Formats: sequence, structure tokens, C-alpha cells
Amino acid sequence: MKVSEMLRHVDHTKLQAFTAWQDIVKLCEEAIRFRTASVCIPPAYIRRVHETYGDKLNICTVVGFPLGYSATAAKAAEIEQALKDGCNEIDMVINISDVKNGDYDKVKAEIATLKKCCGQHVLKVIVETCYLTEEEKIAMCRAVTEAGADYIKTSTGFGTGGATKEDVELFKKHIGPNVKIKAAGGVSSLDDLAMFLELGCDRVGTSKAVALCEEMDLEAEYGKY
Repeated sequence: MKVSEMLRHVDHTKLQAFTAWQDIVKLCEEAIRFRTASVCIPPAYIRRVHETYGDKLNICTVVGFPLGYSATAAKAAEIEQALKDGCNEIDMVINISDVKNGDYDKVKAEIATLKKCCGQHVLKVIVETCYLTEEEKIAMCRAVTEAGADYIKTSTGFGTGGATKEDVELFKKHIGPNVKIKAAGGVSSLDDLAMFLELGCDRVGTSKAVALCEEMDLEAEYGKY
């Protein structure tokens, strides 16, 4: 797969607490040039990015991030504001405490509620695999599928671990046919990016994809920078 094709599956991401506007501008300009699937940015920047770049960018943001244990109503309010500000895709974090309590139906109900808030907009569900047992991961595959979400996503990138080959393969066995996979966290090389796409991920979330390409000669594909 050509680098340009791989980058079209990347959610180009900048979510650190200390992210400044100049960092967001750099992210957005790179996303436009390399035609990434989206930019994934802090909610506070959505309106400004939308006003600055309009339809040049597909804007993604995070909800209940990164710990997931805020109330469902609070997550719904975050989604409502994000969509109003110009966001197209939502990456929500499940309530991991509910998973640990074995209350899988409650997790499924929250996902269904938030998908209803999203309407036709894309909802990706972050299950934070580093904290889950295999049984819990399988239960989350069922919850995401039955709740009608669009994607299951491995990680926030802020936990104790990120995406793994084994977790993606497990997801593929247990999600429904209408659910896609997003790998995130620890994607640190082009080989990683290629591996996750070859495994069947539709999206890969990373802040490093463009930087990984800097030493390559991409002028033929993108023109001079």
C-alpha cells in the first residue's frame, strides 16, 4: 500500500493538555496536504478550526476523554456542543468502571444513547484495551455492535498500553459486520501503520504519521511542501 493510501486512513491527532493553537494549525495544514481521514483535536478548538478551514477538514474530537467515567448526560452534552461547533466524528470513552463491575448492559445503553446524539455522524467507541481482560474485550465487542456504533477503538493513547495485533484480531472475530476498527496508541512506525491496516483496521489514530514520512521523498505524490 502506498504511503498516500495509508495516510487516508489516519486520524491525525493532537490531544495533549498543553496543545497550543500553533500546534493545531500545524496539524491541520499537514492533514490538508496529506489528505488524512480527519484531524482529531481537543473540543475547545473545534469551532476555531471549523471557522478557519471549513470543509477542507474532517474534524474529529473526543468525549469523556481520557478516563471515561463522566456521566452519560455530560458526555451527551459534550457531543451536542461538538456537533454544533462543526465536528463530524466523535471518539467516546466508555465507563471502564462499569465494565469492571460486569455491568455490560449499562455500557451498551450509554453507547446507544450517545449514538442517538450523534445521529448520522460517526461514533467511535474507545474501550481502552490495556485495562480489560479478554472476556471484557469480547463483551465490549458485543456492546459496541448491539448499540449501533460505527467503530470500536482500542485505546486513548493515555493509558498504560496501546493497540496490539492480538486485540485487533480479537475484535475482528467478535464485532458485527457493520462495525469498523480503529487502532490507536503506540503507532510509532510506518510498519506499525501498515500492519494495522493490513489486519483490517479502517482507521489508525496517531500523532506521528506525518512525521514518520518526513524522511521519505513524497514530492511525487504531494508536490513540494
